[in-house]
Amino acid sequence: MPGYTTRQFAVRLGGHRYRIRALSDLQQFADPGGEAERAGISSAQWSLFGQVWPAGRALAEAMAGADVAGKRILEIGCGLGLSSLVLQHRRADVVASDHHPLARAFLDRNARLNALAPIVYRDLPWSLPDATLGRFDLIIGSDILYERGQAAQLGALMRRHARSDAQVLITDPGRGHSGGLSRLLVEQGYRLDETFHTFTSGEAAPFRGRTLSYVRGSAISAMGGIR
Repeated sequence: MPGYTTRQFAVRLGGHRYRIRALSDLQQFADPGGEAERAGISSAQWSLFGQVWPAGRALAEAMAGADVAGKRILEIGCGLGLSSLVLQHRRADVVASDHHPLARAFLDRNARLNALAPIVYRDLPWSLPDATLGRFDLIIGSDILYERGQAAQLGALMRRHARSDAQVLITDPGRGHSGGLSRLLVEQGYRLDETFHTFTSGEAAPFRGRTLSYVRGSAISAMGGIR
C-alpha cells in the first residue's frame, strides 16, 4: 500500500471524456521518505495537488478550444495534469511541471488511463533557475497564486522561460495575489486581458474567479485565440 487512497472519475471537456485518478480526499498524506518535506511541502499542503479544482477545470476547458498549433506550451503547477492531458490529446507540444513528489506518477497514470503517450514532465521549483528547460510560446497555470511571495517567483520564471511574443494564461479563484504578478508582467511588456467569471455553479455576481491572459509582442494581435 502506498499510504494513501485514490479514486477514479471522468471529466468531459471539449466533447471528450477524460478518466482521472485522484486522491480520495484532502485527508490523504504519505511522505515516508521525507521527499515532500525536503521540497517545502507541508502535511497541510500535501494533498492539494491530487484533486481537480474548479480553476483547473476552467483552464482545461480553455485548452480544449485554444489555438495551440505550432506552440511550445508549459503547464506550471500541473497537479494531476488535466490541462496537459487535454493538450496531449490534441497533439500539442506540451511540457507539464510541478514540484510535488507524486505529480509525475499521477500524470503518467492519467495519461495511461486515457490511452495517451507519456507527457513530458519536469520537476520545476519556481525559485530555482533551470537552464535546460528553454522558452515557451504559451505558459499556463491554474490556482498558482495562493501564497504571498509566489507572484515574485512566477514573474522571474516568466522572464526566464517565456519567448518574446509569448502568452501567459492563468485561471485564478481570487485569492488576492494576482495584482502583484500583473504588475511584474506589465513591466516585462505584457498586456493584460482580465475576465471575471464563475468557476462553480450557483455562484452569484460579482465573481471572484478570473482568467488572466497576458500577451506581448506578436501574440497581442492573436490574443483572441485564448481567453
